[in-house]
Amino acid sequence: MKLEIARGLFLIGAFAVASLAMAAWEQPRTQVLSSVSSDAHCPVPRTIKASVAAKPDNDLLLLMFGLVQGIRPQG
Repeated sequence: MKLEIARGLFLIGAFAVASLAMAAWEQPRTQVLSSVSSDAHCPVPRTIKASVAAKPDNDLLLLMFGLVQGIRPQG
């Protein structure tokens, strides 16, 4: 295969991928948020009671500590 043909096929493929990516790109529309009700933006799920205070999960804290220890260089 000639180099010019290979370049042409690569260019057509690159344009095809770029056009598919542009077609699939989804940007949020600009909106104005009103401050009528601050609860409307972040509602509490029905299963969580608002009167119960959140408690940290000890297993999650242990996992985070282990991940931080793994980041340090060995030696």
